[in-house]
This record gives sequence, structure tokens and C-alpha cells, in this order.
Amino acid sequence: MSQTAPIGIFDSGVGGLSILREISNLLPEEKFIYLADSAHCPYGIKPVAQIRERTLEVTQFLSELGVKIIIVACNSACVAGLDQVRTLFADIPVIGVEPALKPAHNLTRNGKIGVLATNLTLKGERFSTLIKKYGTGVTVFTQAAPGLVELVEAGAIDGYQTENLLRQYLEPLLAKAIDTLVLGCTHYPFLSPAIKKICGPEVLLLDTGKAVAKQTARVLEEKKLRGDQPNGQNLFYTTGPISTVTPVIRKLLASPNIEVLAASV
Repeated sequence: MSQTAPIGIFDSGVGGLSILREISNLLPEEKFIYLADSAHCPYGIKPVAQIRERTLEVTQFLSELGVKIIIVACNSACVAGLDQVRTLFADIPVIGVEPALKPAHNLTRNGKIGVLATNLTLKGERFSTLIKKYGTGVTVFTQAAPGLVELVEAGAIDGYQTENLLRQYLEPLLAKAIDTLVLGCTHYPFLSPAIKKICGPEVLLLDTGKAVAKQTARVLEEKKLRGDQPNGQNLFYTTGPISTVTPVIRKLLASPNIEVLAASV
């Protein structure tokens, strides 16, 4: 496996671009292949077996493109299939994501933490394990947030409809006097400005992007796969309609020249 090979990242849709953005900021010398499985988005409302199957198929697609590491940039995919991916693709380093409960536990001032996530993430064993490890001495209030992923997929990261739905989910958490809010889905960082508007400056927002970027750097160093020079163009794929997905990716990454390719997976 070559140092010049790309980093592979996938998500159910465009949410994992929040992870790509953080890794790219930390590792500007790397290039990326990103796959948005938009034809099957959102994952979080589907049966676990179906998500696991898609996760393995998408991982196979990226593997065949010769990536040197794979980032499963979707909490629901990690719940459903991360262990299987690591078993079946043992020759490729695989990094997953999880809600940022550990830093929330360390940073909360009043011990009241809110978690906004998909229903599948909140019900998953991985989240239960996080609660057991980092729930001691604090109170964690969870809120499932159906519909937010679909808004981000449409590029609707602000406006009345988005703010109205966010208020439905955030006001119950704010009523509990939370001072820290964990964004437990990779789509949600794109809603941060709207969330901050509702929560106010006193609520700390946390997501996993920077932590995943640091872990990616550590693994690449450990495996001697770290790139050392600017290394070509990033590639973007989608299983959904290119005409729909392309403008959203361009908007979220503030890059008007991005071209998106069709993925037959």
C-alpha cells in the first residue's frame, strides 16, 4: 500500500463531508475519495441488516479503488457494520466515528449533556457502551432527530423549515439546562450555525470531526502511510442523482468546481 494512495471516506450521504473537511484541514497533503451513498440515505431509519450490507458493499467499492485507509464517517454504519468491516477488510486500516461523549464528560460545567442523534445510533450497543464509560457523574439527555439528515442532504442548512425542526428537538434539551450538546451524526455539524442561534453561546457544541482527523493522522503515521506532498485531485462519488448531489456537495464544502461521479455500487 502506497503513501500516495488516497484516503477513502463514505457516509450514507453528504454528512461525512464534515469529517473530510476536518481531515483535510489537518492533513492538507493527502487526497481523498469520498462516496455519498445517497441512493440509500438515510441509513438511520433502516434495518440494521440492510445498513450492514450497504456498509460492506461501499467498503468493497472503496477498497477496489486502492485507498490506503477507510473512514466510516457515519454513526449508523458504525453501529450496524464497523466490526464486520474491520474483520472482512483486515488488510486496510478502518476508522469509525462515535458521538463525542468523552470530551463532553470532560468539558461540561454543570454535568448536563444533551445528545442529538439518529434513533439507530441512540439505540445501538456502541452508544450504550459510551454511556457506561462516560456517563458517570453526569446526566445525559438524548434526543432522536428524524428529518435533519434529509434537510442537510437537500442543502437546506438554514431557513425557516430547518430552524423550526431544530427547535422541536433542541427546546426539550434546553429545558433540561444542558450546557453541552453532542452532535451525534456527521450531518449535524453543517447545521451548527442554526443550532448555535437557538442554543445561544452558553451551550458548547461538540462533534467528532477533529478527533477523527487526529486518529487518522496517528494511524497513517503508525502504518507509515502518511503523505508528504500535495498529491492530486480529490474524487467524489455518489449512488444518487449527480444533478442533485453535486450542488449540495459544492455548497457544503464551499467549492464551486467540484465534479461528482456516478458510483455503481
